[in-house]
Amino acid sequence: MKVTEQITGTQLGLLLFTFVFPALVIPAPGITAAFAGQNAWLAVFPGALLGVTNILVMTALGNRYPGLTILEYGEKIVGKWLGKALGLFFFYYWFSLVAVSINEHSRFINTFLLPRTPSVVGGVTIVALSALAVYAGIEVIGRCNIFLSLLIFMVLVPLFTLALQDTDVTHLMPVMGEGFVPVLQGSLPLSANINQVFLIGWLIPFLKQRRKARKAGMLALLGIVGVIVMVDLLTVMIFGPITGKLTYSFLSLIQYIGIQGSFERLEAIVFAIWVSGVFVKVAVCLFLLALCLTKVFGIRNYRILVAPLSLLSIIGAVWAFKTKAQFQQFETFTYPIWAILTQNLVPALLLAIDAVKRKASSLL
Repeated sequence: MKVTEQITGTQLGLLLFTFVFPALVIPAPGITAAFAGQNAWLAVFPGALLGVTNILVMTALGNRYPGLTILEYGEKIVGKWLGKALGLFFFYYWFSLVAVSINEHSRFINTFLLPRTPSVVGGVTIVALSALAVYAGIEVIGRCNIFLSLLIFMVLVPLFTLALQDTDVTHLMPVMGEGFVPVLQGSLPLSANINQVFLIGWLIPFLKQRRKARKAGMLALLGIVGVIVMVDLLTVMIFGPITGKLTYSFLSLIQYIGIQGSFERLEAIVFAIWVSGVFVKVAVCLFLLALCLTKVFGIRNYRILVAPLSLLSIIGAVWAFKTKAQFQQFETFTYPIWAILTQNLVPALLLAIDAVKRKASSLL
């Protein structure tokens, strides 16, 4: 697949933000507080540190192989057949991520909005919408996301302002009362999701000005970390010890604001943020699935793959988890290991092998 579509540095940064933030922020405080308690907000920073190293590694690889995707320079680094195996490995990762995202979206919509509707309906509608965007191309996805990102920013500021009036700072005490181990435990599921910024390495070939990639990635990471820290702080300061028992803690926070204040049904804003994020995540994942197959099998037009991949993703989502408990087990324990291996260790290994090969060739 020839790179003909292009996105700007701003579009790249906003894509990273929307890809990671909306689906993470709603359950994040509850997941981290279950381990770290009142120090849930501190659990964001180990993930942020991993995110910084991730962006540095992915942009370094992109600069070493300008204009090439990670699949193309992967073949140059480890050889043709290992490179194709790497492409299939990444295909499985993106397929797992999109299937889990669709499954979670279907469950969320079925629980709060359409309880009498079969859960698969929510998945089919979001996949159909995302598939249309993928067919239009990554440039169109980037342009759509600008509007969605602005919408998210516009609603977050007043929500945070409304939440501040009912906070209790004493709920944050004591800081690090049980040491750093609970914070590290709480940071693992969060780190796995924050490190989805490794998406930057896949989108650099589509960037108009490659030198802006690192700056865009760092700004996106700063935005993600800043907003999640704020949400964690507000949630803990309002709900205190029960934060760790809340499945969708950000939704509970917004519902609390609606009950206490003059505004009602504010949770509609959360649903808008959620749907926006899932749309972007599913669209980008479908695009990357098509990209993997075009590079591995030499297919020229990725658009012919969009429909079958969309159908495959829906099937994967239906089979992914039968119960909410299975999903929570995967999200808390399985996915962090799988994600850190794929998002952090594999790119770091590619960079290390490339550095050794270049050093060896310079000595010969």
